[in-house]
Amino acid sequence: MKVSIDEWIKAAKESENASKVGMWLTHNGVVRISARAEVREGKESKPVIAMEFSYDAEKLQAILSRGKALPGIYYLKAELATGRLLPGDDIMFVLIGADTRPHAVDALNEIVGEIKSSCVVEKEIF
Repeated sequence: MKVSIDEWIKAAKESENASKVGMWLTHNGVVRISARAEVREGKESKPVIAMEFSYDAEKLQAILSRGKALPGIYYLKAELATGRLLPGDDIMFVLIGADTRPHAVDALNEIVGEIKSSCVVEKEIF
């Protein structure tokens, strides 16, 4: 997956509602060496050497459509990787344009949370 956040923001600033945006917020999720259970639950684990990652494209589009309807959101774009990923590899990029920082942060939490909980399949390989 080859994404340039600079190019994304440049294009976003030329979008129809760009003049309403007071904050651009980006998210770049990457594969980490620490297992999900170790980071979130404090359980000991072997290091992650790779991850098999996939997602449901229709569910992603539905999530993005709902995200665009959130308060103060004027721009939303996401791209997700697929296949075998190594620690440090990019998993997901999201760009949000919102009128205010609270709207941008709230939308990021909601959108990325929903993508992670209902749209993707992550299999850590030890």
